[in-house]
Amino acid sequence: MLLVIGFAEQLSWALYRLDRKEYGHDLSDDAFLYTRAAVVAVGRTEFDSVLQDPSVFTPYATDLIWAEPLLYTPDRAYKRITGEEWDRDTRYTYESCSNTGGWAD
Repeated sequence: MLLVIGFAEQLSWALYRLDRKEYGHDLSDDAFLYTRAAVVAVGRTEFDSVLQDPSVFTPYATDLIWAEPLLYTPDRAYKRITGEEWDRDTRYTYESCSNTGGWAD
């Protein structure tokens, strides 16, 4: 169970860190979330590259590369292990525009 919780926390932290205006590219909130998930799904090297250079995010935004199913992985794993629904919040929310520091002027 700790692995599921740890994964959920790391996923939320990564998505939260990518929740910044320089990546937004005028996407809808949902499209921006799913696109950030795609960056995380590709792996640490790409994630770090995007954090260092926002232009690396551009192909994800312009080509609408999404990884929405990644968002449901902790919920599915929890249910598979326990037979119950996931009823837990992570430390960071990954909803678009929730990182107030990333959207400050």
